[in-house]
Amino acid sequence: MQKNIVFEDEHIIVAYKPAGIATQTARLGQQDMVSELKNYLARKPENKGKGEPYLGLVHRLDQPVAGILAFAKTKQAAASLSKQITEGTFHKYYYAIVYGRLKNENGTLNDYLYKDGKTNMSLVVKKDFPEAKEARLFYQQKQTLMVLEAQQEASLVEIELFTGRHHQIRVQMANADMPLLGDSKYGTEESKEFSREIGCRNVALCACKLVFKHPATNKEVCFEKQPEEEIFKPFLS
Repeated sequence: MQKNIVFEDEHIIVAYKPAGIATQTARLGQQDMVSELKNYLARKPENKGKGEPYLGLVHRLDQPVAGILAFAKTKQAAASLSKQITEGTFHKYYYAIVYGRLKNENGTLNDYLYKDGKTNMSLVVKKDFPEAKEARLFYQQKQTLMVLEAQQEASLVEIELFTGRHHQIRVQMANADMPLLGDSKYGTEESKEFSREIGCRNVALCACKLVFKHPATNKEVCFEKQPEEEIFKPFLS
């Protein structure tokens, strides 16, 4: 776990979550970031004999999604980070690889989403739909490449997420005819077939940058990490 830590001080830990690992889970025997980080903290000499260390979870990533997460090491830090998320001053940026070439190189998506608990999927609905929540993001195309073995194009997109809804990026981008590669829930038949052809098994989405105010100093901090998944390497090399 230590190799995945991007930054750590006495107040926060910023760590990289690989695709396929849960942020937090109650399932016995399943690896998750919260448990791994608590074990890492408990092994530190200064924490021995003090019981289970505190670790505040303030935001999450879906299990198939990779990227950096900020955790709080004190309740005061957790309160500060949670407040920033609520107020929209905790900024999250992602890289995504979408099927094909974008019709518009950049744009803002404004939708209303409803989470269906039975299917664990989110749907784009009208504003007055019961329990609908506003979802907003900005996307910008960075590069489009031809994947030679499939003779089809795929595009690297940078996304700034303004709201944190269930499966938000995946469902909004798919609804706008920009399905993410590796997305078996929201992808089109064409994008899913393309993903299988190139061996993309996880959702091609990575939280690559976090910008927020440090809970102790109140100074803006920025943490960045390039995706480690193979699917991103041709676009970022």
